[in-house]
Amino acid sequence: MESLHRKERTDKEKLWNWTAEELAHGIKTGLISSREAVMSSLNRIQEVNPHINALVEVSEKEALEAADEADRKVAEGGSLGPLHGVPVSIKVNIDQKGHATTNGVVDLQDNIALTDSPQVANLRKAGAIFVGRSNTPAFSFRWFTDNELHGKTLNPWNAKKTPGGSSGGAAASVASGMVPVALGNDIGGSVRYPAYACGVAGIRPTVGRIPSWNDSDQQDKPLSNQIMSVQGPLAHTISDLRLAFASMIGFDPRDPVSTPVTLKEEPLKRPIHVGLLRDVGVAKPTDAVNAALDEAALKLRSAGYIVEEIELPLLAEAYRLWYLLCLGDFRQKMPLLKQSGDQGILKALKHYSAVAEEWWGPNPDLKDFMKGYARRGTLIAQLQQFLEDCPLILLPVSATQAFDQDADIASIESMRHVVSAQWPMTSIPTLGFPGITVPTSVVDGLPAGVQIIGRRFREDTLFEAADVIEAHTERVTPIDPN
Repeated sequence: MESLHRKERTDKEKLWNWTAEELAHGIKTGLISSREAVMSSLNRIQEVNPHINALVEVSEKEALEAADEADRKVAEGGSLGPLHGVPVSIKVNIDQKGHATTNGVVDLQDNIALTDSPQVANLRKAGAIFVGRSNTPAFSFRWFTDNELHGKTLNPWNAKKTPGGSSGGAAASVASGMVPVALGNDIGGSVRYPAYACGVAGIRPTVGRIPSWNDSDQQDKPLSNQIMSVQGPLAHTISDLRLAFASMIGFDPRDPVSTPVTLKEEPLKRPIHVGLLRDVGVAKPTDAVNAALDEAALKLRSAGYIVEEIELPLLAEAYRLWYLLCLGDFRQKMPLLKQSGDQGILKALKHYSAVAEEWWGPNPDLKDFMKGYARRGTLIAQLQQFLEDCPLILLPVSATQAFDQDADIASIESMRHVVSAQWPMTSIPTLGFPGITVPTSVVDGLPAGVQIIGRRFREDTLFEAADVIEAHTERVTPIDPN
């Protein structure tokens, strides 16, 4: 991807196309103002959002007031955060003070947050300006972004293809130039897959790395949510992704798994070994996916990494285990889903369950869950031991490029295809490891890319490898939605 941040920018007429790093630098040095950056973002939103419906709430007045305050701080010469004055979007399932945490559900449209969630508070502390709220499927539980409250989000590359989910609005808002950085979350691929489908970068951190908590949620978090769900940024460049990630980390006592860990540890011993994993016996990658893996492997080898093909069947087991543990918890919400869910989530859950029954039967009991969690621990230990000698794994984001819209609810057979293609999306959260999505090219008019996973709390190693892949890759930008 084009490393625009390495040279001084002067094209002020298109500030919406600047990186977050460039904007922050320009604002701090007086080259531009935060108001100019935010106005450019708002104008871009007005221009393209009606065509793709990525942002379902736009906070023009609030954002401009915050931008003016940011400019006053620059004039006063005070200490400025790393994202000072930079436009950012926040997903509608995350608490942002004064805004509804709808989670794409009609019954939650008046669920106004009284406080910022920790990750939003950290972004605000870093100086970010919140210009809008991004769309998600109902209850944020599909790889497709549509709901009866806010409507459907379209992929900026092709309206017939999914922008991914559940952070589809977040990914589309970055890909189309509305914001340089967006905040999403991931329990089964909800950051990594939308980033991939829309041709941007996204990171799923280690569980506990970025604190999270919604005071507006009156229910206790299920166990699978506590040990699998994470918050993560999406951005056009790896530098911006790193900047947003660093701005959000830190301990917060509201989060039961929040873990204070240093941002960067001792460098890995070189040469660094990378395992190239194409398939785990679940779904064969398409030609476009294989080509992206080959391209990424070549770039890593050129930078001195040792890349070798591997087999790792434990990820196939982890992929199936997700449908026992996470889907099992979600199905416990059935009374709430029947009361407040839309037809999309109800049909998707029916199809998910039909596929999961092939492995776990129609009614898994307590003994099944106990065995499942016990097995999870064994798989974590096995993967950790593997990563001792091979600290990075290069693998697909999905076995295919972006699905057709609503492929999950078209039929059970179609859902079976979706579920198998997404084995890299569910296997990683099951075990709680970090993963990063990096775009590589455009094939047949759609983005292609790869995923890298590594040791827990070693996101720094993921960023370094992603930098190598991005360095000689042309920045992929969709045709203007207009």
